[in-house]
Amino acid sequence: MPILRAAVLSEFRIFETNEFIKQLAKLSPTDASRIQSKLKSYVYPQLKQDPFRGTNIKKLRGYSPNIWRYRINKFRLFYSVDNSKKIVFILTIDFRKNAYR
Repeated sequence: MPILRAAVLSEFRIFETNEFIKQLAKLSPTDASRIQSKLKSYVYPQLKQDPFRGTNIKKLRGYSPNIWRYRINKFRLFYSVDNSKKIVFILTIDFRKNAYR
């Protein structure tokens, strides 16, 4: 049992900011539904295990504190990580064409 407890403690927690929730609400119902499904089934479990590595994860240059992006089809999910508290802060989501402006 201690092994299971250690694994649970090493997982990151997910915190969705108000900005992220607002941006998600602005999307079309179809896009929002697809994104929420993808978040629950794939993105959040991956970020809980290791928010720094993955094929869709990339660290953005020139930001302080460090900002990471997760690619979800035509959308980009931006987040930051508090490594000491083991929290992933989901900052915002946007279309790729608007995300880097």
